[in-house]
Amino acid sequence: MKKKIRYILIFIAIVSLALAFVIGPSGESHSLKDAMKEAVIHETEKISVFGMAVNPSVMSAFVVSGFLVLIAIIIRFFVIPKFTRVPGRTQLLLESLVSTFKKLAIANSPHNYSVLVPYIFTAGIYIAISTLFELVGMQYISMNGNSITLPAPLSDLSAAIAMGGMSFLFIMSGGIMSNGVKGIFKTLKEFSLPISMSFRLFGALVSGLLVMDLVYHSLILSIGLPVVVAVLFTLLHAFIQAYVLTLLVSIYYGEVSEKSHAHEA
Repeated sequence: MKKKIRYILIFIAIVSLALAFVIGPSGESHSLKDAMKEAVIHETEKISVFGMAVNPSVMSAFVVSGFLVLIAIIIRFFVIPKFTRVPGRTQLLLESLVSTFKKLAIANSPHNYSVLVPYIFTAGIYIAISTLFELVGMQYISMNGNSITLPAPLSDLSAAIAMGGMSFLFIMSGGIMSNGVKGIFKTLKEFSLPISMSFRLFGALVSGLLVMDLVYHSLILSIGLPVVVAVLFTLLHAFIQAYVLTLLVSIYYGEVSEKSHAHEA
């Protein structure tokens, strides 16, 4: 009896795989194309924010920003006042996190790291949390009346460009503080920097979305595997992109903020 059940299950599995190979690609090609297109440009599933039709990532940005501000207030008024000479787990975690960014700033801009630390800390945390946000799967109603899952804020090209442009302006501010007008020209030499940082962020996050769409639309891979792939891709993107951007900002900030007479000496 057990052998018969085993043979039946094997037969069902073989037939299912055969059907998946036969009808899978032809039955899902159009919907896969639409899903991948929508994941990049969000043409059809717009949402309403203050009466304006915008991409879902705008709402994601509001949610992530509000969450980070709330956490910062809680830490400042309820956690930091309880710090002791012998740190507990929470204090040790926070101090280790701040120390990581401080060491990165000192290593790349030892002459002017005090201004750099707060920026790369904020940018790194925002990139990591906003990328991990897509794992939450928060639902929202689009203007078409459909329920959609809010994407990561930086999966919107406009958000990635804003992050890259803001980082570039911050680097330029370091050059101006140290070298005046010369600092502007030192920064402008790296004219491709905001473009490269923007498209690096956007490309990394969108590539993860496209891979997930490919997995979800495959009949063979759509059972169980998407959960593992989604978590792995999201974790990798969150920490790798946060590290890459903060590292680039630290390096270029250190270069343009170094005083000119240091080279002459």
